[in-house]
Amino acid sequence: MRITGSPNIQNVLKTYGKNVKKTEEAEKTGFKSDKVEISSEARDHQVAMQALKAVPEVRSEKVNAIKEQISSGSYKPNAEQIAEHILKGLTK
Repeated sequence: MRITGSPNIQNVLKTYGKNVKKTEEAEKTGFKSDKVEISSEARDHQVAMQALKAVPEVRSEKVNAIKEQISSGSYKPNAEQIAEHILKGLTK
């Protein structure tokens, strides 16, 4: 089997030669350093996200106060106010 006479091999060699030349040209020009710039909006967002992470998920003092009211029998939620708050949450 002759490999050197195959036109496919010749095409591969030509393509390889072009890639080698491009690599050599890139090495001659030198490397450029990467640069990242963060917009002021992104910085503000980052600060807000850090502040949000610092806030606890559960407000323990509020939960404990309601638990005490429930156990003492003094917790009387207003159904109309609850419904209003639910509807306000849906319309936002």
